Amino acid sequence: MSVITRFAPSPTGLLHVGNARIALMNWLLARQADGGRFVLRIDDTDAERSRPEFAAAIETDLIWLGLEWDAVARQSERLALYSAAADRLREAGRLYPCYETPEELDRKRKAQRAAGRPPIYDRSALKLSAAEMAEYEAQGRKPHWRFLMQAEEVSWHDGIRGAVKFEGAKLGDPVLIRGDGSFLYTLPSVVDDIDLAISHVLRGEDHVTNSAVQCQIFQVLGKDPGDITFSHMSLLLDADGGPLSKRLGGLALAQLRQAGVEAMAVNSLLVALGSAGAIESRESLAALLEHFDLSHFSRNPPRFVDAELSRLNAQLLHNMPFEAARERLGIAAMDAAFWHAVRQNLGRLEEAREWWQLCNEPLAPIVEDGEFLAAAAALLPGEPWDETIWAAWTGALKEQTGRRGKALFHPLRLALTARERGPELRNLLPVIGRARALARLRGETA
Repeated sequence: MSVITRFAPSPTGLLHVGNARIALMNWLLARQADGGRFVLRIDDTDAERSRPEFAAAIETDLIWLGLEWDAVARQSERLALYSAAADRLREAGRLYPCYETPEELDRKRKAQRAAGRPPIYDRSALKLSAAEMAEYEAQGRKPHWRFLMQAEEVSWHDGIRGAVKFEGAKLGDPVLIRGDGSFLYTLPSVVDDIDLAISHVLRGEDHVTNSAVQCQIFQVLGKDPGDITFSHMSLLLDADGGPLSKRLGGLALAQLRQAGVEAMAVNSLLVALGSAGAIESRESLAALLEHFDLSHFSRNPPRFVDAELSRLNAQLLHNMPFEAARERLGIAAMDAAFWHAVRQNLGRLEEAREWWQLCNEPLAPIVEDGEFLAAAAALLPGEPWDETIWAAWTGALKEQTGRRGKALFHPLRLALTARERGPELRNLLPVIGRARALARLRGETA
């Protein structure tokens, strides 16, 4: 059986790390299989909330992560398929009209809770006569349509959760079609999974109950749900163990990208969270594939820690080859010596551009001790320079002035870089060059 997975975001907002984790897992699952396919399905049946700019942003984010898809489907273009499926459900006696208003339904649920009963629909609409339904229609009420669940057990072996069982009678009859005729998520998802030949449905654990309901819909539409492998991943928590959803706005992929986070830092962290593997940076998706195993993921919800993402981001930059860095930065004059001088101090790639400008463009030095800097200028060795110059220069300066530690190095760093900290000056000094270094030691902008 071919492995075909799908990622099905709703274009009602920006993708966040929780969405990205599901997308990545589906992509890896597909790419791990010989001839596997990864489908991007835009679930845009909610015409009121769906926006084309969000759909475009989803594609941008996935491309940034490197998750290219083999096919794309948009639910707004497939409404005829859903209508035909709804007709089949009606013909099978499994889709029925209901006329309660939202307020009436809310009162029913409150009464059920007060009586200690689960707040599921009481199926009173099944008792309506044709005359009663005609009266509701005459009042201007438009029915919503519910799927009639059977009492039979629904079960499957989940790729992460193991054995899963539900009693159909306890699930309630879900609404599939709103009063305005629009479709909710449940039915289009099933129809698309059948039509697109999806073999593996991998999504968040908040969809477990949806999967149970959809298994019965699959059956009515002629698809054996046993032919599909269901897997439900635990949801991410924040560093304190609370719901990550409360701060998802700050973890949108677009914002992470704008902040200079590397795509592979995001991928590396997300593929490790909840698994038995160590959290470490991987330089490519191919490297992730070598270690990916869905069976290694736990049901326990993992914590998304910002510091871990920052650590992985720094690791990737510290190990980035010179040619890759030069291409990304677009600085043709940049040489390997500069890159190797600065990369170990980078938290984001764009910081390298800042250090390039610092080394190669005029800079106003910070003069902490003019007399000491004058002595340093007088002792500055002649060229040619290499990484040994720093030790020779500061050694001579130490001997002449008696200064050591911070008293020796701090004034030099301020004069040469106008920064409190940064790359090791023994590596940076040859990049700055003697003429510019000498001018800055003299307090000149250079």
